[in-house]
Order: sequence, then C-alpha cells, then structure tokens
Amino acid sequence: MSEVRVSRKEVSRKELSKGTLPEGAANEADASRKVREMFTQIAPRYDLLNHLLSLEMDRMWRARTAKILRPILEREDAKILDLCCGTGDLAFALARRAKGRVWGADFAHTMLVRAREKALGEVASGERRVASGKPAPFFTSGFASSNPEARKPKGATPDRKTAPLNPKGGAPAEGRSGAARRWTIPFVESDALRLPFGDGSFDLVAAAFGFRNLANYEAGLLEIRRVLKAGGTIAILEFTEPKPGWFGDLYRWYFRAVLPRLGGMISGDRAAYTYLPKSVARFFQPEELTELMRQSGFEGVEARVWTGGTVALHTGVRQR
Repeated sequence: MSEVRVSRKEVSRKELSKGTLPEGAANEADASRKVREMFTQIAPRYDLLNHLLSLEMDRMWRARTAKILRPILEREDAKILDLCCGTGDLAFALARRAKGRVWGADFAHTMLVRAREKALGEVASGERRVASGKPAPFFTSGFASSNPEARKPKGATPDRKTAPLNPKGGAPAEGRSGAARRWTIPFVESDALRLPFGDGSFDLVAAAFGFRNLANYEAGLLEIRRVLKAGGTIAILEFTEPKPGWFGDLYRWYFRAVLPRLGGMISGDRAAYTYLPKSVARFFQPEELTELMRQSGFEGVEARVWTGGTVALHTGVRQR
C-alpha cells in the first residue's frame, strides 16, 4: 500500500468547516442529534456495509493503524481510548496488540449494543482457541450510560475497580478468569465533546472514521487534549478526498453515485449513505487537519495518506 507523508505548510482557516452539517441541521446541537439518530438507524447493518463498501479495506486500515501505534500499545501501563468507537472495530484491533487497557466511547446507544455483542463473540472465539491449545486474547465488554456532568476530579484516571463492567452490565467484571478480566473493554455511552473522564486520563486517544461526524472539530480536539496525559498521543484515521485525476474522478463517482444507492438498498436508509460522501467532501484535506491539530495544542503532527489519497492517519503528541 502506498503511503504519502504530508509536509508542513500554513493553511488558511477562513473557509474550513467548523463541524459536520447533516441536511436540515440548523446548529451544532441539531447536527449532533441528527448524526446520533442516523447511526442509531443504520447500526444493525453498519459492519456489513463498512466491509462491503470499502472492499474489506477498512479492516486493513485499522490493523495498520494499530501496528503504527504499537510502541504505545506494548506498554503494560498504557490506557487507551477508542473515541467515536461505533461497533468497536478499532477498539478490538488495538486490544489485540495492547498490553494495557482499552476503553471505547460513543454516543449512539445501538452501536454500543452491537459492540458488546461482538465482544462476546470474541470471548467465544478465544475460548475455542485456548481449548485447542492456541493462545488468544479474551474480550469481554462493559456497557455504561455515562452522565457527562459526573466527571472525575481533575487528574483522575479510569479506575480498574469501577470501569470494567461485566457483559450483562452493571457489576464489575470480577469472578471471571484473569485473562478475561485483563481484556475487558468498557464501552461508555458519551458525547465526544463532553467526555466523562478526568483530565490526563489516557496515554492514547484514537478515532477511526468518527471524528468527521463531530459537530465542532476544534472542540473535539480540545476535549481529546484534555483527557490525554502530557506527552500522550492522538491518532485520527479518517476519509479524505483524493486529488483530481482519473483515480480521484473514479473515486468520487463511486462515492457519490454508487455508494449511496448500494448503502441505502442494504441498510434501508439512503439518507445516511448520502450523508457520507457529503461529509467527506466538507471535511479537511490532510494538510488542513494537520494545521488545526497544531493550533489545538499538539506537536509532532504527521499525516500518512493511504490508498490513493482516500484515507489519512493523523498522529500527534499533546504538548507538555
């Protein structure tokens, strides 16, 4: 897979989008509500369509992201958040490599329900592998509806004693095997702009194909910065539009003409898959997001552009 590094340059912020703007949204609160409703509607077939419409490349992009983040994932004390986690695919990709702990957060309840179901499937798969003598990570899932007003005190970190919930919800994941407890992934229902975590909670905050849906991008970056430790890493994997040319023209034809029809036919919600190409067209080019990240308090910002300029991974470090 080809990879292009984006060099630093100053970018005018005059015409750039403040945040996503679904059709009919009048303000940020309205945009956030419409996005939540949309993902609630498409959750049952979300994974199928992700894999189908990307020709399975979404799996590869997440796996490559996890590989790049390996130096952090290999730390046993690392605390990792999959932000806008949806059905948990990035959380699982990170957890398979992680020696520390992984959390997931999203504001769409039905997506988190699906993430929990997938986590239970991972447990069953892992148990079968262990029974056959093969090593495998275990995944269990916590599920909690979080009140953004009930934040922990400044400087607090996610607490192993209270954050892990068992797959049926509510109680801590005690009484399970040590391996199962280690691989518990708490899924927290929360708005990305008002996270229920204390300042400096995480060593890594990563998002895959969800940051673009925030109602305010700058506010989202500042909230990520708040929950990251000094020197912590941000990673944003997101769609971007390729440059003009035969490949870019073909991509835009597929993205704007074919994908909405196919996605709408399978999901029953064509509006959601009409929103997708429009949201990508409104979103930043890699150099634009790079500059906004720098302006929001991140240093060492780097953009890796993959697959003909259709996807970009941005990484940076919270300034100390």
